[in-house]
Order: sequence, then C-alpha cells, then structure tokens
Amino acid sequence: MTEGVFFGKIRGKIRKDGARMGARKRILLIATGGTIASRYTGDGLSPAISAKELLSYVPEAKEICDIDTMEPFSLDSTNIGPREWMKLAGLVEEYYERYDGFVICHGTDTMAYTAAALSYLVQDNRKPVIVTGAQKPIDLADTDARTNLTDSLRFACDARAWRTNIVFGGRVIAGTRAKKERSKSYNAFSSINYPDIAAIQDDRIAFYIDDKSRAVAPMRVYHEMETRVYLHKLIPGQDGRILDRMREETRALIIESFGVGGIPNYGDQAYYDAIRQYVAEGREVIMATQVVHEGSDMAVYEVGKGIKNEFRLTESYDMTLEACVTKTMWALGMSRNGNDFQKLFYTPVNHDILFGPMVK
Repeated sequence: MTEGVFFGKIRGKIRKDGARMGARKRILLIATGGTIASRYTGDGLSPAISAKELLSYVPEAKEICDIDTMEPFSLDSTNIGPREWMKLAGLVEEYYERYDGFVICHGTDTMAYTAAALSYLVQDNRKPVIVTGAQKPIDLADTDARTNLTDSLRFACDARAWRTNIVFGGRVIAGTRAKKERSKSYNAFSSINYPDIAAIQDDRIAFYIDDKSRAVAPMRVYHEMETRVYLHKLIPGQDGRILDRMREETRALIIESFGVGGIPNYGDQAYYDAIRQYVAEGREVIMATQVVHEGSDMAVYEVGKGIKNEFRLTESYDMTLEACVTKTMWALGMSRNGNDFQKLFYTPVNHDILFGPMVK
C-alpha cells in the first residue's frame, strides 16, 4: 500500500469531534484501479495509473480541497470482492478522524456492490464516503473521468454530504440504490426505487434529499461478512435439484425469481423440496426478483404466498440485488439465528429498503 500527500499542509484548528474550523476540507483519495486508472495494453485495458497521477489530470482540484492519496490495491473491479470491501472499510475506520471525507476511485463493473457493502460495513458515518470511477481512462482526451473525479471531491467537501454514495455522471446515488444499467455510456448508473440524493452541475450541488441533521447514532464499523452466499437466477424449465448441489457450501440462498416473486412447480416439487431442506438445516433463503424496478411482493400470487408463509422466507422487496447480496453477507456475519437475521435484514440502512415489513 502506498500513500502520498497532495497540495501541502493542513490548516486550521481541530474541534473535539475531529472537524476543522476555518480550514479547507481534507479528503483522502483511495485509488483501487478500475477503468479510470487504466491504460491500454496488448491484452486490453489494465489498471496502471497511480492515485497521484489521477490528481494530475484534475489540477482544479487544488482549488476545492487538500488531498492525500492512498493505493491499497490496483485491480480491475471484476476482481474486487469481500476481502477488498473489508480492507476499504478498515481504511475509513483507521483514518476517520484525520479526514473530512473519503473518495474511492473504483471500476464500474462491481462499483454498485462495493458501494452497497460499504454502506453496511460503515454505518452512520457523518463524513461522506464517495465511490466513483469512469467509463473511459482519465488520460484520454474524450473521457468522463475528470468530471466524475472533480464532482466527487466537490461533493465530499459539502457540509450536507454523509454516508456512502456513488457520484457518477452528475448524479449522487445512495450506495445501496445504485445499479450499472449501461455498459459504455457515461450515464452508466441509475438509482433504483429511490430518488437521487443530489445533482452536480459545474461547481453547483442541488440536494434532493438532505437528512444529515437527523443523524443521531454514532458511527459504527463492522468487521465480519459471511461470503458463503449463493445467488440463483431462475430460468424457465430449470431443474430445481440444482440447488441441492450448493446447499452444503452455503449459509444463504438468494433466489432471483420471476416477477413479484415465487418458485415454479414443474410437477416434481424440486424447488419446494430444496427450499424445505435449506430451511430445515437452518440456512437462510431470500427471495428477490429479476425485475429491476418496483420490487417483489410474494403475497400477490399463489406461487409465492404459500411458500413464503410456510417457510418464513426473507424477501428483498424494493431493494436492489446488489444491496440484497451484500446485506445478506453482512447480516449473516452479525446474526446467530433466523430471527436475528431477518431483523437485521429488514432494518433500513442508508435508504436501502422502504416497503419491507415492520421490524419489532
């Protein structure tokens, strides 16, 4: 891991809460690789640009804030997973009192998973954790990288910014609500089933949701995630016995079902029997949906209502799939039984669920 300092010394007095009075904001830029930091090679794009080099392409950043840099790893985001999420959360915890905000440069392909994971691993953080990246490398003439990085630094310095968010294409999206919906366009990310937090245009930020004043809980960082989670996407006619092959290797099964949610019965009850066995062995079964917008509602159709009531299945409702997967990993790391798991899963974190059941 390398560290660097950019734009000189930090000025201003330190308050008891760690913030500085009469001072420019101090931001930690954490580079992790991704397209934004890639160069072309004979084998395709590969991360090669350092954090300090990234900043050299946005000289206007020195007018916004003071920036330190860090590179814990340099990976294509396809290769980023729970181990790296835990590393990033640990860095936020370690340097939380030294900085006013954090900007993480990251590849776009798994960015929504990382932003969701950090939302669960670092909770009630009054200082913003911003995840950003680009669809083209920062050293190209035609790229979205410079705008996205500048916007992220600017947003991280705003007094109203907090929690984990993605800043991309002029939009600020809650870390649990982002989804990459376009593979090449600059407006790659959308906020699913929830409004954008803010919009950024030039040097102006327009907040749509400003709820920092309601923050009451202290910042918490979690250090455990259960990675033995299997996501199963239904396709018509598939043999449900395929789930039996994964049962011994997993603590939780997430079923990405059709429509508002349910399981098929092709005359052999294979899916029903597999789910019954999962539940009997104390494993968690979570029902999600392949439909991006509006969420699940298993109570609507017979194919969903009966099995949910019989087995007390967990349901994702309006959550994104990325949030569902990472929250399952986090909740399993925290829980010891089914009641604990459902309580954790259905408790809202960073705007991740609006229409789930009431949790007592």
